[in-house]
Amino acid sequence: MLDFVKSVSLLLALLNPFLVIVYLFGVVQSLDHSTFRNVLVRAGLIASTVFCIFALAGDLIFSSIIQAEFASFQIFGGIVFLMIGLQFVFKGTNTIEMLRGESQHLVGAIAMPVLVGPGTLSASVVIGKKLEPLLACGAIIVAVAISLSLMLLLKSLHDRAKSTQEHLVHRYIEIAGRVTALYVGTVSIEMIMRGLQTWAQKFQN
Repeated sequence: MLDFVKSVSLLLALLNPFLVIVYLFGVVQSLDHSTFRNVLVRAGLIASTVFCIFALAGDLIFSSIIQAEFASFQIFGGIVFLMIGLQFVFKGTNTIEMLRGESQHLVGAIAMPVLVGPGTLSASVVIGKKLEPLLACGAIIVAVAISLSLMLLLKSLHDRAKSTQEHLVHRYIEIAGRVTALYVGTVSIEMIMRGLQTWAQKFQN
């Protein structure tokens, strides 16, 4: 049970709804609550499916299909995360459009660049190694569900506040983006260091 809770916490921390809602601020502003909910739920289903696949077959995917060490993916993912964190520190919300891109398919654009990233995929593989297959998928679904619920709550709060406190909303987004960038940077360094430690152990053996 403790491993299950830790696994949920790990993936939830990387999904970080308070950070994701900053990424999606343009979408939050432009869509009504019902449309936003439908888009977010569909993106969450795609992300959950991808996470479960990596949890159940992560080692096979890396060793047989990609033919690369998981440690290499951790290092690369850490570098990508680090670049995102640095962009947010120096550019703030100007980074958001770059991260979301120009995709016309909003569900896929939210699922793949935002929810499914190097950090969350790495966490899914780790969860798959810690838990039995059914429990691993259960932990993933719980974490994604909690993250989506919090994002919908934040959307509701935004809709209520934007008419009277719009300047405060924009101020929150600016501050939250820079503060959470510190978290992203910390996670990225941890991913890089774990990848390097794994490679170092291989050379020692």
